[in-house]
Amino acid sequence: MKNSVIIKSYRDGIAVYLDETLAFETLICDVRDKFRESSRFFGDMKVAVSFEGRQLSGAEENRLVDAITSSSSLHVVCVVGKDREKESQLKQSFEAFERYFPKAEGGDGKFYRGNLTGGQILETEGSIVIIGNVEAGCSVISTKDIIVLGALYGSAYAGGSGVNGHFIAALEMAPQKLKIGDFKYKSKEKTHWPFKAKKGQAQIAWVKDNQIQMQAITNELLNELPL
Repeated sequence: MKNSVIIKSYRDGIAVYLDETLAFETLICDVRDKFRESSRFFGDMKVAVSFEGRQLSGAEENRLVDAITSSSSLHVVCVVGKDREKESQLKQSFEAFERYFPKAEGGDGKFYRGNLTGGQILETEGSIVIIGNVEAGCSVISTKDIIVLGALYGSAYAGGSGVNGHFIAALEMAPQKLKIGDFKYKSKEKTHWPFKAKKGQAQIAWVKDNQIQMQAITNELLNELPL
């Protein structure tokens, strides 16, 4: 029981090793206890988390994330899976988040964890990081930047404040509609982004030469973006 939860810290996040034999409700309690004990060590870091040692459903992962955040000051940016390609894309998006997500005083940036479904509309002042998917028929509206740590299949509108230099990023970019500031993407196809991104490839959209550009997220690109 004592070692039912083991935490290992890495440069880009933490790995949580879970006992596969325990009842899940017992494990949840042990996770809370472990992160309370470690709270001072981790502080209020922003981290990516991976769960190891047992198979988990999406609902169970969400409950574990809730147990971590309610028992510590950690901000869980994303849950990293075991697929190496997807893990690489998550890491790239996390780097983009760290680099461009505003750190203004007063809590300018916000998190939303969960999928947007059934025509939901999420509207916010400041920037937003969505830990989940934006399904077709749903919309995200932000006065600043939008980062989707998942798939963007619905609509996204960034830069609603009218200030230039904002962007939209997603692990999988196939939006129905896209708008940044006063610039809309116009396509003959109404349901798909025309530049079909490789599945699982993180992409970022921004305004260049008075039109929306989209490209895979790389460190080289981040150095060049006028954001």
